Amino acid sequence: MQRIAVIGNAGGGKSVLCRKLSQVLDIPLFPIDHMQWKPGWVAVPYAEIQAQHDLVLAQQAWILDGWGPWDLIEQRFQAADTIIFVDLPLRVHIWWSLKRQFACIFKPRVDGPPGCPMLPVTGRLLKMIWRIHRTLRPRLVELIERQPQDKQVIYIRSPQELHRFIARVSSLE
Repeated sequence: MQRIAVIGNAGGGKSVLCRKLSQVLDIPLFPIDHMQWKPGWVAVPYAEIQAQHDLVLAQQAWILDGWGPWDLIEQRFQAADTIIFVDLPLRVHIWWSLKRQFACIFKPRVDGPPGCPMLPVTGRLLKMIWRIHRTLRPRLVELIERQPQDKQVIYIRSPQELHRFIARVSSLE
C-alpha cells in the first residue's frame, strides 16, 4: 500500500481512517476537499484542482481522501495500488455527519478545508449525502468493479468493519 485512494460518502469516517493510515504507513495525506475549496467555501477552478491532483499522482506514495471531479477519480483509481471504499448504510453517513456538524459548534473540524466553517453548509451536506448515495454510488461501484485484478480493493460496509480495519492498521505501529 503506497498509493491509496479512499472514497465514500460524507460522514463515514474516511478522514479518521486516512489520518491513521498516513501516520502508520508514513505516507502523505491529501484531502480532496483541501484541493477543491478556498476559505469561505469558494470553489477552486477545475484547472487548479487538476494541477494539484496531477502533482500528487506523480509522487511515489500518497493517500487521496475524497471525491472531486469524476475524471480525477478515474485517474486516481488508475494510479492507485489500493482503493478503500467506505460504503456504510445511508443512515450511518447521515447520523455521523450530523454529529460532526453539531460538534463543530464547540470545536472546529480538524480535517476540513481551512477557512470553511461546517455549520452553515449543513443543508447542502445532507443533500450531497443523498445525491451521492442515490446517483454517484452506483457509478462508483461500477468503476471499482472494473478495476484490474492487481489492485487491492477494500470494502468497508459497516461501522464495525471500519473500527476493525482502523484497529488492524493501528496494530502496525
